[in-house]
Amino acid sequence: MLLTLTTTHRPATDLGYLLVKHPDRVHRFDVPTGTAYVLYPEATDERCTAALLLDVDPQRLRAQHDAFALGQFVNDRPYAASSLLASALAKVFRSALRGASKDRPELVATPIPLTVRVPVLRGTTELATRLFEPLGWSVTAIPIPLEPALGGDSRYVDLELSGELTLTEALNHLYVLLPVLDDAKHYWVAPDEIDKLLRSGAGWLAGHPDKVLIARRYLVHKRALTTTALQLLEGEEAEEPPAEEDAELPVPRRQSLAGQRRDAVLATLAEVGASRVLDLGCGGGALLTALLKDRRYTEVVGTDVSARALEIAARKLRLDRMPERQRDRLKLWQSALTYRDDRLRGYDAAVLMEVIEHLDPPRLPALEASVFGHARPTAVIVTTPNVEYNVNYPGLTGLRHSDHRFEWTRAEFAAWAHAVAAAHGYSVSLRGVGEADEATGSPTQLALFTASPTEVPA
Repeated sequence: MLLTLTTTHRPATDLGYLLVKHPDRVHRFDVPTGTAYVLYPEATDERCTAALLLDVDPQRLRAQHDAFALGQFVNDRPYAASSLLASALAKVFRSALRGASKDRPELVATPIPLTVRVPVLRGTTELATRLFEPLGWSVTAIPIPLEPALGGDSRYVDLELSGELTLTEALNHLYVLLPVLDDAKHYWVAPDEIDKLLRSGAGWLAGHPDKVLIARRYLVHKRALTTTALQLLEGEEAEEPPAEEDAELPVPRRQSLAGQRRDAVLATLAEVGASRVLDLGCGGGALLTALLKDRRYTEVVGTDVSARALEIAARKLRLDRMPERQRDRLKLWQSALTYRDDRLRGYDAAVLMEVIEHLDPPRLPALEASVFGHARPTAVIVTTPNVEYNVNYPGLTGLRHSDHRFEWTRAEFAAWAHAVAAAHGYSVSLRGVGEADEATGSPTQLALFTASPTEVPA
């Protein structure tokens, strides 16, 4: 992987002071995925270019998401700029990213003419322009053609950026946006990535027109992390950002698909007369908020396998400032839906809103046994995407969300629902949620399971 930084600032060799890398040397750094080099192909008073070259070692690259044994050797990672290059940039140019230079402190805050080139970068011309142009860059992103025998363009571009910015601004733009363009990261993304995003996005991300897209892709479409990052970016009192349900691709109408889903679930809970309700896989607590506003619900329990998601839900609900009478109605429990949990037994209703599609299909029988067999609420409400509807989303290929393990047709969902109902003594009714298309149905499908009175244990 290669990235070059060029300036015509006079004297141009001041670039070496800003990067804290002498132009007369080749600098070598060990990084977790290989070896990074910094060298200067040209270094004169008129023009200076620093090159960051990352030599990826396939045997050190742990391709955790590859589906076959040789995946770590047969992929584009050693060649196309990605989070691998961003991580190397952060290590090699640490002082420049922070805006520190003991030799040229006055130059750190001074915009200088810069040209950045990344000769192989996964992405499109349109997206590269959307991301970099609002930051003051002039963008040239030329699609790289496939071999003549194949014809057409590949999914990679040769990117060149030019503008007058501080070097710190330029490096922070690259650190955040290279993995955003690639839409992937080579390492596990944890909550500390929020701090990295906010630190590197200081001064520019909050005002970027595509900040939601940037946050989602940088945080690999993790709902809880993205929601927290956007809240922190806008301030604690900011309007709640879209939950992961919205991240799928909303139906183009005034009310979001997530809002329509919540309304449908609330209406169904009212229909069955529930007062003690489980929100299983509650995430950041969007449904919990609506349930607590309705006094008919005397006990509301939110569960999630992620402790971090529960922390976010507690903060969103302002649990520490909640009146005692209202707080007594709410419980937040860490629990995995594929394991039996005695605390979940005996409730009027359980909701699994956009949950099942996040499980690997072989794990569904465990969920069915723990929810329908062991916890056995009087009613269970399940919502999930209708994959047939996906053709109505322009530009969508594959599933609606990167963490979805499957999406079912209406027939597949109906077959699953009827099989679960028969196995566990429930009756089931199916309905659509959202504006229906004549050919493909509604964007979301909902199943209401009701336990037969003779099957409900005393």
